[in-house]
Amino acid sequence: MYYNGVYHLFYQYNPKGAVWGNIVWAHSVSKDLINWKALEPAISPSKRFDEKGCWSGSATILKDKGPIILYTGIDPKERQVQDYAIPKNLSDPYLIEWEKPDEGNPFIDPDKDVNASAFRDPTTAWFVDGEWKILIGSRMLKQQTGVAFLYKSKDFKKWTKAKEPLHSVENTGMWECPDFFPVEKSGQNGLDTSVVGENVKHVFKVSLDLTRYEYYTVGTYDTQKDKYIPDKDSVDGWGGLRFDYGNFYASKTFFDPSKNRRILWGWANESDHVHDDKKKGWAGVQSIPRKLWLDPSGKQIVQWPVEELEKLRGQNVQFGNQEVKKGEHVEVKGITAAQADVEVTFTFSSLDKAEKFDPKWANIPAQDVCAQKGSKEEGGLGPFGLLTLASEKLEEFTPVFFRVFKAENKHKVLLCSDARSSSKGKKLYMPSFAGFVDVDLADKKLSLRSLIDHSVVESFGAGGKTVITSRVYPTIAIDNKAHLFVFNNGTQSIIVEKLSAWSMTTSLPLLLSFFRPPEPAPPRRRVTAADAQASSSLASAAMAEVAVLLHRQIASPARFPATSSFFDDPH
Repeated sequence: MYYNGVYHLFYQYNPKGAVWGNIVWAHSVSKDLINWKALEPAISPSKRFDEKGCWSGSATILKDKGPIILYTGIDPKERQVQDYAIPKNLSDPYLIEWEKPDEGNPFIDPDKDVNASAFRDPTTAWFVDGEWKILIGSRMLKQQTGVAFLYKSKDFKKWTKAKEPLHSVENTGMWECPDFFPVEKSGQNGLDTSVVGENVKHVFKVSLDLTRYEYYTVGTYDTQKDKYIPDKDSVDGWGGLRFDYGNFYASKTFFDPSKNRRILWGWANESDHVHDDKKKGWAGVQSIPRKLWLDPSGKQIVQWPVEELEKLRGQNVQFGNQEVKKGEHVEVKGITAAQADVEVTFTFSSLDKAEKFDPKWANIPAQDVCAQKGSKEEGGLGPFGLLTLASEKLEEFTPVFFRVFKAENKHKVLLCSDARSSSKGKKLYMPSFAGFVDVDLADKKLSLRSLIDHSVVESFGAGGKTVITSRVYPTIAIDNKAHLFVFNNGTQSIIVEKLSAWSMTTSLPLLLSFFRPPEPAPPRRRVTAADAQASSSLASAAMAEVAVLLHRQIASPARFPATSSFFDDPH
């Protein structure tokens, strides 16, 4: 949330190790979304209504009263109940201490029609027609219908369940971390969560526990009936659109009034083995925060890294108007390839060599198409793109690439981020992630931006229409042994119209010995790998101080916005 000039990020965190358990609400603050301070946990199990756990939730800012956190507590009977917490001192600019009043907690108990073991993650509240409203994710009793229960309140104290849920879909299982927010029909400005009207569409997102992926639809919010209706061409359920087609789950948006934008956070979970997590002492990173808005087509969301990220750009290299023929690899030299921001526009003279799209592929996930048609598989128009985190002799590399197919009466563009060749390590999950890109190829151009950060590759196709995050663990292509290439394995030559790549500098350290002003902060220093490794056994009062790159690791395989941001593993 953004409150009184400060960004607050709350995230699920295990202060005692890099495995699930002992979950608290960790809390970090920033003035610019780049440089962060870790505070002491905001919420920890301490009351009867949350003694078994403090799970995910959301913050709402009440006019003249300040922020309030709504979260899921686990009570002594292992029921999931909804609790609230408020700041102890609103004059504290960092809102360090939070309290959980006995009065009014829990503010929602599961009734007889609610599955008490699947009833969690309250949303940010919105105010319409004199009432506050929130959603809670759930699964119907004795069936696999996913549901977002709607609750209403006139005073933010007494809450009543609506007769009908806001939305539900059969055979989708438990809906975790629901999100519901308005977007402008035209333009890129964000909207406060309570905004409704003729010039507004609504986005409804859920994280499916069954698949561990997220799906969203664009539609209409009927305020009279309190129902959400997806647009006819917005597929509901498993076949729907996704914010991110890779390692990305339990996302959450918030409205940033300081810049009139809506920002998305998401958890990029690990793909290595739990033993690796224990050894390095942390697990889980937060994706780079993204601004999001409605595409002019009205059919999907567009995402782009927040502009503040560009403050970290350092050494820059550029080239353009360079042909890349079949089988060629062109190295991008002069940057730190293990920690880089790359933007490239590809052009091609013809679509004639596009491969035929197999109709069977329409019935399988896009990542399965990528698995069949990988970066090494010769094509017509594509595969072409980037080889990220590549070793010099290409024993390891993570390709991010386009492949163009000819379907009936149109062309289909596939964006892949394929981790299958990313590492020589053992016991790793190395999938091929992919999503189709809804883009007009009349100008015969495709653009790609990749944020490369040691074990994280976030890629934005066609200006952010399709986004894929991959977690990879190279053993050779690390630090100064990592390389970056442009490649083409299609018979159709492509042109790099323009490529700009930047080394990404280090943001100011996040001081993980919990920050409590006005005591002086400990001196900042870059920590060695030995320091980081020694921190694997984390005490409840302190986390490891580790190297600060773009993302931040935490010792938790947590759900919900999972870490501070902009930092990654130290290597």
